[in-house]
Amino acid sequence: MSDDCDGKLPLKVLEGLRLFNEKQFYESHEELEDAWHEERGAIRSLYQGVLQAAVTYFHISRGNYEGGIKMHERCMKLLKDYPGVCRGINVGRLKRDLEVVNAELKRLGKERVTEFDQSLFKDLEWNEKRLWICDRCGTQMYEKNCKVTCPNCGNRFDCSDLNLYFD
Repeated sequence: MSDDCDGKLPLKVLEGLRLFNEKQFYESHEELEDAWHEERGAIRSLYQGVLQAAVTYFHISRGNYEGGIKMHERCMKLLKDYPGVCRGINVGRLKRDLEVVNAELKRLGKERVTEFDQSLFKDLEWNEKRLWICDRCGTQMYEKNCKVTCPNCGNRFDCSDLNLYFD
């Protein structure tokens, strides 16, 4: 699995990670699920594991004890063989955070799940340096202030155009 860890994250995964950190777990799950369905390589299990972490937190936030326990187990099975960092995602920290959440959920039990302290839902950490190559001259482009610019030929895209050109 770590063979795929050097690649870049698709835009839908980046959006899913952003939504996760905004605690919009259902919406995060939707974006990550789209990326998972589109991916054909083995890395898709990483996307599935992260989306199931979002579903775990979603279930807990809705007071669904059984759903939280079940999704935690599925999520950990998918993430267990990934190294500490894969595609820039700090998988090691995510697994540790999930274990803390699961321990607290089990401590509270089904009867007290609504007392769960949602501050235990920690943000995902990732460092994704995107690399763009100019479609006109083949030179590496640079991003600054929502602009992606080729230093060689001046080709330029606004960040809102990136879905059109790099999706």
